[in-house]
Amino acid sequence: MPAGLIALALGGFGIGLTEFVIMGLLPEVAADFQVSEASAGWFISGYALSVTVGALLVTAAVTRLPRKPVLMGLLVLFIAGNFLSAIADSYTAMLIGRIVAALCHGAFFGIGSVVAASLVPAHKKAGAIAIMFTGLTAANVLGVPFGTLLGQHFGWRSTFWAITAIGVVALLGIALMVPRDSAGPAKGLRSELGAFASGQVWLSIIVTILGFGGMFGAFTYIAFTLTEVSGFESSAVPWLLVLFGGGLFAGNFLGGKAADKALDKSLIVILAGLVVVLVFFALTASSSIATLVSLALMGGFGFATVPGLQMRVMHFASTAPTLASGANIGAFNLGNALGAWLGGVTISAGLGYTSPIWAGAAITVAALLVMLAAAAAAKRGGVAAPTAPSDVEREPRRATVA
Repeated sequence: MPAGLIALALGGFGIGLTEFVIMGLLPEVAADFQVSEASAGWFISGYALSVTVGALLVTAAVTRLPRKPVLMGLLVLFIAGNFLSAIADSYTAMLIGRIVAALCHGAFFGIGSVVAASLVPAHKKAGAIAIMFTGLTAANVLGVPFGTLLGQHFGWRSTFWAITAIGVVALLGIALMVPRDSAGPAKGLRSELGAFASGQVWLSIIVTILGFGGMFGAFTYIAFTLTEVSGFESSAVPWLLVLFGGGLFAGNFLGGKAADKALDKSLIVILAGLVVVLVFFALTASSSIATLVSLALMGGFGFATVPGLQMRVMHFASTAPTLASGANIGAFNLGNALGAWLGGVTISAGLGYTSPIWAGAAITVAALLVMLAAAAAAKRGGVAAPTAPSDVEREPRRATVA
């Protein structure tokens, strides 16, 4: 495994921890700044919106720059944002820190995906992207529970100090281990925008929004489902989420392997599997045993789409993939917002705490239909996604480390 992938994964771990750990610390943060739960919720939603904006604007601003220095600069932004959060003396200062940290999120994963894919032979590209996203899944499995525990025992600021330190280590890792000329020469903004002329790029982004929206439609209100329908105590919820996180970790790894073998076919099978899992979960949510199975499988199938969808966008934007890759990261966050909104609508309509799961299943069916149409159109046009490597593609690209 190229050492640069480890450095990228560590950066992904820190960024994932920044995004998700605030959920477990929200009561302490709200009490410290003496704001309502709804106001404190902007530390989450404001972050997500900033990720979407940053994925496009920040990536577009740096398209002409060499990718390794850009990744290092993005981590400096990440470090600064978490430092501001750690020392924040007011609600506004904390929100600014969250926004600053979020601006690097989309661009880091977008550009990092391109760099990760360049470090390995063609038949391992989706797997390399999955390794980078392993940091994000590990943040859910390990980082969030331990980050929450740290904040509860030593104050929530200690968690942000720890995340700042992780950012410094990741910055050093990228400086030392990522090749200087990784991913080849940078393209201009006009070339990057030209990638969006491909209908397949847009179809892939739509599948990303709908597919991830389906999973998060069910996941956003999962605490209510677990306590009000499945009968678990609220104290068990954090540990149940570790089970979900374990599914994310496994799904990310296996999804990357499957995408390297047959990109479009694997995505179709995974999305169909996610529909089945969500319907099963909605029907059996009153059973605690079935719920445990559903949580793991929902995380697994839901995140198994990530490396494949990211690889698909990059494949059809192959001449200038950086901005399209960043846009797809923004699409994941738009999917989060769509799923959360639709799930909230169903609960507000009085349909119960399993209704977000049904809504998630419906959104995922839409994703599957779009994916089927995209794969068929690509096949008719003779530009289908790769299914097997050639001997030439198996030769790794060589690069030097700065």
